Amino acid sequence: MPTTVFRQVERELLNIVQSDFPLVEEPFKAIGERLELPEAEVIDLVADLKKKNVIRQISAIFDTRRLGYKTSLVAMQFTDDQLDDAAHKINEHPGVSHNYGRTGHFNLWFTLAVGPDESLEDAIDQMGMDTGALSWRLLPTKQFFKIGVNFDMVSQKSNARDNFLLDGSPGNSKPKIDPDWDKAQELSDLDIAVIRELQEDMELVSRPFDPMAERLGMSVSQLFAYADDMIARKLMRRYSAVLHHRRAGFAANAMVVWRVPEERAEEVGLIMAASPHVTHCYERPTYDDWPYSHYTMIHAATEEECEEIAVEIAEKTNISDRQLVYSTREYKKTRVRYFV
Repeated sequence: MPTTVFRQVERELLNIVQSDFPLVEEPFKAIGERLELPEAEVIDLVADLKKKNVIRQISAIFDTRRLGYKTSLVAMQFTDDQLDDAAHKINEHPGVSHNYGRTGHFNLWFTLAVGPDESLEDAIDQMGMDTGALSWRLLPTKQFFKIGVNFDMVSQKSNARDNFLLDGSPGNSKPKIDPDWDKAQELSDLDIAVIRELQEDMELVSRPFDPMAERLGMSVSQLFAYADDMIARKLMRRYSAVLHHRRAGFAANAMVVWRVPEERAEEVGLIMAASPHVTHCYERPTYDDWPYSHYTMIHAATEEECEEIAVEIAEKTNISDRQLVYSTREYKKTRVRYFV
């Protein structure tokens, strides 16, 4: 994949839109004020970065489980000549959001979300049989420590400091897992209507929220207040851009799987999640042929840098049994579209 050369202003812009996209009536004007650029130039820059597929999408990120959806990581094993056809077949399922070819025993890894009345197990068994998979493992989340992808484009380092799964209650001096991280919330018809609007890719115009608010029958300020309320209720994580990490300069993508003693599961997970280099951190079930319980996602410029980060985490946790599973091909990466 060709390397994109970024100007300093593009790097600063990418930092803003992926971490602090302003929910205001004229967001590109607000970004322009920070960058000392006219609004029209900001819109043109964003449009160009989207055309180059550096920015994939700008929209709200919602919490799948709190919306009542069931989701799981799935590992499948195929022969080399099966892999591409199987991956494209799996992509046809609307609940598949991420799908990667990876190194190692299981060579296809994807995430699947299904509605409240559907069965994950049945869906995955059917997919395995339809594609002729040699084997597959269902790997739902047991404990959810972190999800906070953030690439510092200025320093060219992963800077994933957001941690949405920790309990931020007043008086909490130490990290603590939110006990309600996997509990579905009761949604109103208006909740669902707002989710349908905010999950769509933003139109690159001066006042992109106006038509959304109009379709919802509310003012723009009411829409922003509703978004703030959804964040407070932990239905929505944030409104931001998602970047194509390889095109953004983070060419190495390692899923590091760790064999952690059960009695240390939470302690080790919190230590791993504290690393700014780790964008995702989960505990998942183990199997006789797959004894790894903890999964950390690391994005870096090179595989050597991924290895160095894994060594640093191993030293901090005193956990040495691990594998670095690298992505070899991206078959699909998108945000799940809910209630469509």
